[in-house]
Amino acid sequence: MDTYIIILLTLLSALIASFAQIAFKRFLPRRIASVRALLGSLANAGIISGIFAYIVSLGIYLYALSGAALSVVYPVFASSFIFTALLSRFVLKEKAPAIRYFGILIIFLGISIIALSA
Repeated sequence: MDTYIIILLTLLSALIASFAQIAFKRFLPRRIASVRALLGSLANAGIISGIFAYIVSLGIYLYALSGAALSVVYPVFASSFIFTALLSRFVLKEKAPAIRYFGILIIFLGISIIALSA
């Protein structure tokens, strides 16, 4: 399979995983004080949708992994750090210092180098 298709599939997997993270953060109670509360939160529709998104992400990731080297696919999946940070900013309205966005830029540059060398 074409390496660029694998990279696109891996990016899609990372984006879906990032949406799962946003769902978890958004639908979990502010603080989980006990195992019982944790288990109770698993019945929340938002948490269930996040789990489903993770399963879909995993399926896409495994498919991508079957077509390319782990040394390419896994670092590209690290783009989930970028997607999650951006989604946190725009969906959850979380604020981050400029240095964090500089770190995201470094991650992006590293992923780009790996993708271009694939």
